[in-house]
Amino acid sequence: MRRLLPALAIAAIALPALAGPASVTVPILGPQGQAMGSATLTEGPRGVLVRVEAKGLTPGWHGLHFHEKADCSSADFKSAGGHMHDAMPVAHGLLNPAANETGDLPNLFAGADGVANAEVFSTLVSLGAEGRGRLLDADGSALVIHASPDDHLTQPIGGAGARVACAVIKAP
Repeated sequence: MRRLLPALAIAAIALPALAGPASVTVPILGPQGQAMGSATLTEGPRGVLVRVEAKGLTPGWHGLHFHEKADCSSADFKSAGGHMHDAMPVAHGLLNPAANETGDLPNLFAGADGVANAEVFSTLVSLGAEGRGRLLDADGSALVIHASPDDHLTQPIGGAGARVACAVIKAP
């Protein structure tokens, strides 16, 4: 029995490590508050894996960005603020030689039925780890889907156009 107790204590200490990486799933809402899908964000060792499942989009490519505030309360989603960025001046675009904002993500493609499913990874952000691009900072952040594709170069938002869907990212 005495040998069993230390083994149980070691197992109890190791169990939290087996729980897996930190993850948060958030609903994606449309301009009238209608459900348009969900996004699951999972902390990786050097960034965040984002799985997007959305419906009700116009067919084609859509800009996808992290925005600076966990606020999707206005119908145009401008309440989410601008793209996340850590430094000034801001250089938007994954293809921009002057670097990029922490909110930059690849585009999202919706099929003819308006459904989009994608998994993207960003090394520019973390869920809550100290350092660059904390999605779960004091005021949270938002994941925003835009009406048009992002050309990943044009300032300030790559020509992505209006905001058509939004997900609030904040600590539970």
